[in-house]
Amino acid sequence: MAAMKKSEYRLSTKLVRGGLNRSPNRETSEALFMSSGYVYDSAEQAAAAFRDETDNFVYSRYGNPTVEMFESRLALLEGAEACKATGTGMAAVFAVMACQLQVGDRVVASRALFGACHGILTKTLPKWGIETVLIDGRDLDAWRAALKKPAKLVFFETPSNPLLELVDIAAVSKLAHEAGASVIVDNVFATALKQRPLEIGADIVIYSTTKHIDGQGRLMGGAVLGRRDFIDDVFLPFYRQTGAAMSAFNAWVMLKSLETFSLRYDAQSNSAARIAQWLTTHPAVDSVFYPGLETHPQYDLACQQMSGFGTVLAFRLHAGKTGAFRVLDSLSLIDISNNLGDSKSLACHPYTTTHSSLSEEALAELGVTNADLRLSVGLEAVEDLIADLETALAVLA
Repeated sequence: MAAMKKSEYRLSTKLVRGGLNRSPNRETSEALFMSSGYVYDSAEQAAAAFRDETDNFVYSRYGNPTVEMFESRLALLEGAEACKATGTGMAAVFAVMACQLQVGDRVVASRALFGACHGILTKTLPKWGIETVLIDGRDLDAWRAALKKPAKLVFFETPSNPLLELVDIAAVSKLAHEAGASVIVDNVFATALKQRPLEIGADIVIYSTTKHIDGQGRLMGGAVLGRRDFIDDVFLPFYRQTGAAMSAFNAWVMLKSLETFSLRYDAQSNSAARIAQWLTTHPAVDSVFYPGLETHPQYDLACQQMSGFGTVLAFRLHAGKTGAFRVLDSLSLIDISNNLGDSKSLACHPYTTTHSSLSEEALAELGVTNADLRLSVGLEAVEDLIADLETALAVLA
């Protein structure tokens, strides 16, 4: 019987052994290469390395052995040909756009975006002569109308931050390709464990690895995944020249995090589903936003393109901003924080934190109100989390 190829390994095996590249010391754990530069056996070898004729590492801004293991493991997990890791998630977002765009290009995006992503599209890119069009990403007719004109890029999150709206990846990718656009999907909420954008039409997937991939509130990082020719010929030159590289230490810690990724994510997702269902019965709660609820308006699409519904939910209170603040201030177990995907449960008020840079008009278009709270569910006992929420919501009685 022939040995299995690495690409044939099951998910849990890829998360533990994917990309493993032992040094001559034959260590069991991945090695941490804390080096900024590398040496050569000869001047000609150095020259050949800079001509990209050899596999030598030349400088850790270009590539590092530990970072390369992390990239290889993520690529195996995602089913991508190639991956490059970045210092932060926003570095990944900016670099993947900037490396492809020039004056006169056009970008079409869902308006349901994280605040900093919204800022790149509405403030940074237009200054460079790039047209950006924001639409309701849930509406296929809106995509059809926006993509009647040629576009260079299509960008969206699904599920979105903070109200977990969905975009039909397959349908929008088809429309985008007909308009000549590449499709970039921010897959942070669903992760490669529960949603596979590249398999259903997307061209590029991006992550803030700060979130579930590290998953323990320690490190910053990002990743860009896609075809080998895109990564090597389009993304890599920009990446090398602008210094978006991930540090070797961060990559090493995240390699270890990946070993428990599916265990953590599944446990957190199960708790999130229970909490979302419980919140639907609470009299202080007006609405709950979680794609795993049958009441979610895009539940059928969620079942179609996701194999699980994630660790993050949002809910809207009858009591408005004052009530939202009172609830946050009354939590004793769940922390107030704008991060997500952590092993500790975290709650925030998106209107005044993660999306505070948006105008009131933009927030209204997104449907984000000052009565909304976002909850990232951690690894605590779900009964304790529900008890904490019940006590906090009781202040509104």
